[in-house]
Amino acid sequence: MPASALELSTLGHRIRHHRVAHALTLDELGAIVGVAGSQLSLIENGKREPKLSLLQAIAHATGTDVTDLLSPEPPNRRAALELDLERAQSSPVFRRLGVPPVRVTKTTPDETIEAVLGLHRELQRREREAIATPEEARRANTELRLRMRERNNYLPEIEQLAEKQLRAAGHTSGALTHRTVSIMAQQLGFELIYVDDLPHSARSVTDLENGRIYLPPASIPGGHGLRSMALQAMAHRLLGHTPPTDYADFLQQRLEINYYAACCLLPETAAVAVLSQAKKDRDLAVEDFRDAFGVTHEAAAMRMTNLLTEHLGIRLHFMRVDGAGAINRVYENDDLPLPMDVTGSVEGQIVCRRFAARAAFGEQNRTVEHYQYTDTPAGTFWCSSQTGKTSDGEFSITVGVPFDDARWFRGRETQKRATSTCPDEACCRRPDAELTTRWDGKAWPSARVHMQMFSPLPRGAFPGVDDGEVYAFLDRHAEE
Repeated sequence: MPASALELSTLGHRIRHHRVAHALTLDELGAIVGVAGSQLSLIENGKREPKLSLLQAIAHATGTDVTDLLSPEPPNRRAALELDLERAQSSPVFRRLGVPPVRVTKTTPDETIEAVLGLHRELQRREREAIATPEEARRANTELRLRMRERNNYLPEIEQLAEKQLRAAGHTSGALTHRTVSIMAQQLGFELIYVDDLPHSARSVTDLENGRIYLPPASIPGGHGLRSMALQAMAHRLLGHTPPTDYADFLQQRLEINYYAACCLLPETAAVAVLSQAKKDRDLAVEDFRDAFGVTHEAAAMRMTNLLTEHLGIRLHFMRVDGAGAINRVYENDDLPLPMDVTGSVEGQIVCRRFAARAAFGEQNRTVEHYQYTDTPAGTFWCSSQTGKTSDGEFSITVGVPFDDARWFRGRETQKRATSTCPDEACCRRPDAELTTRWDGKAWPSARVHMQMFSPLPRGAFPGVDDGEVYAFLDRHAEE
């Protein structure tokens, strides 16, 4: 197999090192080994691969052996600098610039090479951090959503992996306990450690060297949040993830670890059994599915998107919408007409005021689900919405299906019905004609500026994570 350019350069440096150590010129060494000095120059500059017989002659003439000449290690610091520069200037990042490479001669000072190498390192760092523009990120997110729609939001290989890990940890039925999650971590060589000084930009930190997964102490011992975070951290190792190469790769990895955690918290075999029985009883409900596995309403609703189409033949949609009507998370394979921008992106768009996802905010009793039929240009949909509240404000979780599939769900008897003609602006976006006549030109509201408009897209190999904080955190805990 022919040697690579880097291997030839390293070999050339090692030959030059031993030649100079024996005070031989190119012509003098050439005369000893039987080749022209110009041929030796090509070999020392990595431009030509020598035959084994010539290598043996060079080794003998310089008092060394062939094994030493073929060593992959640079012979000295100067050679290491030149090889590092050659490697940097052959990288795709540098070649894309169209800038001619720096030509190093024997008179080029070490300091100059070090300075150029420093610029290359900064170029590589910025390339890693500038992982996507906002538009690229939105397109990547849209492409991922459409790919998952084609697969019914179902990843069988991760489903199987999760059930295998659960069996190995002794989990058979019921809600997944913190103890079982700890056992699953131990089987991967990790210890779960709860600390109160996690970097603010990270949900968890995994110490690969010492086999530790650091988690926040909040919500111990109840809730599924910490279990989910621990499972997500383990999933990176189980799924063989490497640092993401771009924003699309980052989003794919995030989807996969969330999917793995959901598969562990609501295992496929048990979850499908619960859903199948509920369908048979015509009593499908997110709240029952949620309570059967001890997870949040959102986790149960999202898990339905993985299983209902694949196993029960029910097309559906899922939405998390904030109090202003903006979509935070969404999935649909039932053709619900969703608002989208010119790139096809849905996240951040405002849903119709008539949709159950927004109508639920007007309910007096929010302890129960809000059921509603909505007539749209794409047909009639039945929806179940549950509202909640966090420090960031109100939100609603909605699961809905086309009219014909409502017969399988609790709440199908509801008499609440609305009509949406969005994206027609006359539906809910255009002011009432009479009010427009009364107030047009007489109102001057003070607009609330959405600061996210001015926020840069999170940067870094792991977008939004401050590497300095993470490394300082690991260093504090490494000696514990």
